[in-house]
Order: sequence, then structure tokens, then C-alpha cells
Amino acid sequence: METTIRLNVQTKEDLDKFKQYKNESYNELIRKLIYIAKLCEDEPKLSQKTIKEIKEARERIKKGEFYTEEEAKKILGL
Repeated sequence: METTIRLNVQTKEDLDKFKQYKNESYNELIRKLIYIAKLCEDEPKLSQKTIKEIKEARERIKKGEFYTEEEAKKILGL
């Protein structure tokens, strides 16, 4: 089931800043944020480490420092 939600302009702009790639859906983005929020509740120390790692990974992605799925499969011999 799908539904529509209303967001104010600032909320949408803030969500857009969390996107890891241009075509990432808002559903994917919100699911990711929910996962992080739950992780923070369940294991706060681990979550701080995880959040730091996510931020670092996002910076690498923005710089283009990543493997495409095709490249990763080739490296792994899949």
C-alpha cells in the first residue's frame, strides 16, 4: 500500500540533503532514517560509530570514491 504525505518545503530540502544518490526514493531515505533512529535507541554507543561511518561513506560517495555494483561484482568474481 502506498500513501501520500505532506511535507513543508524545509523538511523536503532537509531530506534531499540525506540522499546518497540522485534517484534515491523518499521511501528508501525514510526507511534508512528509521533504521538509524531505532539503532540509536537500541545501542547508543554503536549507533554513534555507525552514524560516523555513514557520514564518512556519504562523503566518499559525493567525491565519487566508490565502486558501482558491476565493478564490485567483477572484483568479487561474481
